[in-house]
Amino acid sequence: MLTASDYQPPRLLRNPHLQSVLGSSSLRRRRGLHALAASGASTTEYILDGGNGARLQGWHSHVPGREPRGTALLLHGWEGSAESGYMRLTAARLLADGLDVFRLNFRDHGDTHHLNEGLFHSNRLDEVVHAVADMVRRLRVRDLVVAGYSLGGNHALRLGLRAPVAGLPVRHIAAVCPLVDPAATMTSMEHAPQIYDWYFRRKWRSSLLRKRALFPERHRYDDATLALDMRGLTAWLAERYAGFERVEDYFDSYSIAGERLAGLDVPASILMAEDDPVIPIDDFRRWRLPAQAELEVARWGGHCAFVENLSGDGFAERWVAERLGRALPAR
Repeated sequence: MLTASDYQPPRLLRNPHLQSVLGSSSLRRRRGLHALAASGASTTEYILDGGNGARLQGWHSHVPGREPRGTALLLHGWEGSAESGYMRLTAARLLADGLDVFRLNFRDHGDTHHLNEGLFHSNRLDEVVHAVADMVRRLRVRDLVVAGYSLGGNHALRLGLRAPVAGLPVRHIAAVCPLVDPAATMTSMEHAPQIYDWYFRRKWRSSLLRKRALFPERHRYDDATLALDMRGLTAWLAERYAGFERVEDYFDSYSIAGERLAGLDVPASILMAEDDPVIPIDDFRRWRLPAQAELEVARWGGHCAFVENLSGDGFAERWVAERLGRALPAR
């Protein structure tokens, strides 16, 4: 079985910033597109019921004529999407291993801004749980495994906490560089190289502009608001749209730090890179996980990257596919 210590990139790829850039590069997006197309799977769009009028989009991939071993739900990171390179590459791996795959878009991610008037924020877990339950019902899923990257890893683990009550047949969770303590991550971002602030703020600002154009009567925020720094813009979102008096309360609402996962009954595997420039490794060293959750820390990998070579192959996709596949019946 693959372990974090098996990830030994060439020296050229041991820089965490190069890793993080390559992980979300157009090279990986193209590879993911080609890999998914070569899988022989048929992919169908679903608009899921997120409860209270919310609608979330997802893409179900199935190889025609084959009875799947189970279904894998994939959750992307903040400002990523179901079409991100790592999502498609992971999907292709899982399809090759005999699983069906469902790639879910969070609200306002991918091409979904028109589906809901309200803005995305990270405390909207209820609609994700409701949408996954709708997917399980409509596709008649009996065995579900879940993988998430960054914020998607955070959501995957919190989904696991809700699974028994929601009636979700979750057998295993794999989380890659999950967001553990949002407040610490914000501080880390403020001290990281400016490329990360530029990257995330540019994508978030573009998303907010698109939302304003679609629903101008609902969203009247001005350009000065959109020019705020990451902490200022997050505080504005928390207080204006997420219903919190302080940004610290908002961060705490989706934190999984400390003992917050103590009630997790679903087996979980977690992969982290010691050199992650976005999520501090100290968050993981202070973490208290239940017995059925296993943390593996690789020496290198950057943020959700774990690129193995200049062709863009990824260790994380192989690791996720192996962890999830072992939780399901053999072919």
